[in-house]
Amino acid sequence: MSEAAGSSDQSAVVTVEDVQLLVKKKDELEAQIKAYYDVLDDQKSVGLTGPLVDNEGYPRADIDVYQVRTARHNIACLQNDHKAVMQQIEDALHKLHAREKEKRAQDEVEAQAEAHSQSDPLPHPFAKVDAVTPGSPANIAGLQIGDEIVEFGSVNEHNFQTLQNIATVVQHCEGKPLSLTVLREGKKVHLGLTPQRWSGKGLLGCNIIPLKR
Repeated sequence: MSEAAGSSDQSAVVTVEDVQLLVKKKDELEAQIKAYYDVLDDQKSVGLTGPLVDNEGYPRADIDVYQVRTARHNIACLQNDHKAVMQQIEDALHKLHAREKEKRAQDEVEAQAEAHSQSDPLPHPFAKVDAVTPGSPANIAGLQIGDEIVEFGSVNEHNFQTLQNIATVVQHCEGKPLSLTVLREGKKVHLGLTPQRWSGKGLLGCNIIPLKR
């Protein structure tokens, strides 16, 4: 019984259910041990060490010697099983607590990383979208009115001078996707925009205005 209980994979992930099953097994063993102690109590309270022979060396006639020996043997076996299960419970609880500690540490690291990313200063926008025509390349790309542009292809806050910078990028990227990063409701949004001919004017179908620095 104890050998079978101890043959479980030590590397297996321990769950709360596993611990509950071990505790249930412990309780069952304790109930069996108590039942055999009750047998010994019924036999003149002979216990685990009381003599099984009389003063003349003959088997005692006032008790069932065979029953006492059987109860003592079973108690010894069950106590070994009980000791093994208690060790398994201790090991399982240790693994469970270690995993919970590791999970808490991981959650804390992720929370700190998230807090750090949220505390990073947002880039400064240099232009703003104040009109988007339905069905246009800008509309299809997901650009929205009010989006503040922080990157338009190779143009950013550091090299932007006039709207001609954006116009030059648009002309060079006709028919080719370019990356666009905007601030929308305080969050960075990355878009892919392909300047191209469409039914309306220009290659984008949106109006962009510079922002004052």
